[in-house]
Amino acid sequence: MPLVLNDDQQMLRDAASGYLAENASINSFRELRDSDNSDGFSHQLWQEMASMGWAGILVPEEFGGSGFGHVGAGLIAQEMGKHLTASPFMATAVLAATGLLDLGSQAQKEQHLTAIAAGKSLFALAIDEARKHAPEKTMLQAVRSGNGFQLTGRKSFVADGGVADHFIVAARTTGKPGDHDGITLFLVPADAENLTCEKTPMVDSRNVARLEFDGVLVTADAVLGEVDDGMSGLNAILDAGRACLAAEMSGSAEQAFAMTLSYINERKQFGVPVGSFQALQHRAAHLHTEIEMAKAVTLAALQALDAREESAWKTVAIAKAKVAQVAILAAQEGTQMHGGMGMTDAFDIGLYLKRVRVAAELFGDASFHGNRLAEQLGF
Repeated sequence: MPLVLNDDQQMLRDAASGYLAENASINSFRELRDSDNSDGFSHQLWQEMASMGWAGILVPEEFGGSGFGHVGAGLIAQEMGKHLTASPFMATAVLAATGLLDLGSQAQKEQHLTAIAAGKSLFALAIDEARKHAPEKTMLQAVRSGNGFQLTGRKSFVADGGVADHFIVAARTTGKPGDHDGITLFLVPADAENLTCEKTPMVDSRNVARLEFDGVLVTADAVLGEVDDGMSGLNAILDAGRACLAAEMSGSAEQAFAMTLSYINERKQFGVPVGSFQALQHRAAHLHTEIEMAKAVTLAALQALDAREESAWKTVAIAKAKVAQVAILAAQEGTQMHGGMGMTDAFDIGLYLKRVRVAAELFGDASFHGNRLAEQLGF
């Protein structure tokens, strides 16, 4: 498939770029951070995004969305990465929408997809329980109780968990931690009895939470997909999020590189711009080629998801691993080329380093995806 955008996709990218530059720039992020906003994003901004169709970018028209696909979602995420725009876009418009669309019953779709597309409901995906991403090691227990289940356990590093109205929760209904089978997904309201949510401060000033389930009761209607067979559906949800994160990080890498080029062409030593030094030129040229490769593999992953290719997970894994490494490299090189000033809050480059560090870990770092590829390919 050609790695090019069609006319509609280019228009969406340009519209997103213009809107975010005017309404959600890096200066807006600084204002949000410095105001100690506990939610980590502007609700007014999210409502405006919803009115433009971004909240329903993956939601079919029958439920009030635009059904623009994963490439469209990735283009929005890429522009958000350039401006460090904080929003519930990935957790709600991508992760939750994918899960409900692929696994939800008709009643679940009608109730939740419509609310997501309208910007009226926020979701969060509660998967991880330890320091590293490991969905198959789920320990949170779901025990049958009456006509439903009782959930007991913990979840950590839940992106947008502190503002969510609903959670998609992975719980173990059979087997032991590490087993592929035996995981079930549940839709759990944030105000459920015996559910405690603790917001966790993050270095990138985003919204993350820890959840404590102390015998939370849900009905059988809360099951998303099939009991004991949630892993395949969960992987599809996660791959949509991973591709979206790759797109966001590619945007952050591109912007960090542009900022660095501007700085080294202005900063002078010995009467000449430091960008004229051959050592920095070599590093900049290498970084440029790495960013272009990252953008290409990200687009390939998004296209593979839209085409529902059986091997899409491989391209997504490569994209998440590669782009994470490139984005960190771009932010680190940018910080270093800014000199000592790059380590201060006076320059924006450090903010990009903080964000890509967190995004690189979310839903699996480069080592996780490298190992995932190796295991699946029989190595």
